[in-house]
Amino acid sequence: MIRLANTVRLAATTSTRLSVANASSTYLRTMTSISEVIKRDHRELEEYYNNILKATTDDDKVRWQNQFTWELARHSIGEELVVYPLMEKAMTDGKARADHDRDEHNKVKVMLHEFQNLHPVDPKFESTIKTLMDSLSEHIKEEENDDLPWLEKSISKDESATKAKEFERTKMFVPTRSHPSAPDKPPFETVVGLLAAPIDKLGDMFRRFPKD
Repeated sequence: MIRLANTVRLAATTSTRLSVANASSTYLRTMTSISEVIKRDHRELEEYYNNILKATTDDDKVRWQNQFTWELARHSIGEELVVYPLMEKAMTDGKARADHDRDEHNKVKVMLHEFQNLHPVDPKFESTIKTLMDSLSEHIKEEENDDLPWLEKSISKDESATKAKEFERTKMFVPTRSHPSAPDKPPFETVVGLLAAPIDKLGDMFRRFPKD
């Protein structure tokens, strides 16, 4: 009976993992362009920001603060490792665009580093996230209205789909907190990211995140 129970539990665990893997694979296939996955991240960040401001308890504010930080840190580094090198390679003015975007990222990272360490009772909590989001919103607007359309015109649909999958995979292995002093260009960013990511992910085990 014990052996049978263990077999059932193992089968259930394996089935769950396969279901998650299949769902992830299906999701990546349906996101057909690099622009789509980036825009999806942008909408999620906007949602998390609004949830921080709408939260009525300190506990909920902390949970959405951690969710916002987790997503923005991963998104930013994913762009720096996958999207910006692609812009430099595919677009005639790609290096200038990528360097401009890196500068904007660095400003946001500094603000995120401050925000991720604030408690909701701190007088600077709300003003800091609002200032951060003002800057991030401008960056999002530039990317969606200018950089991404031009990038899509400069690469094939197949390459765009491939980079979309690479972007999502990269986000799984990068730091989940802001480290503004870290390099923002490969290969040095990759090395620093691989060192910082395990520490960030260990810390995430003890942080509070939204329950849903």
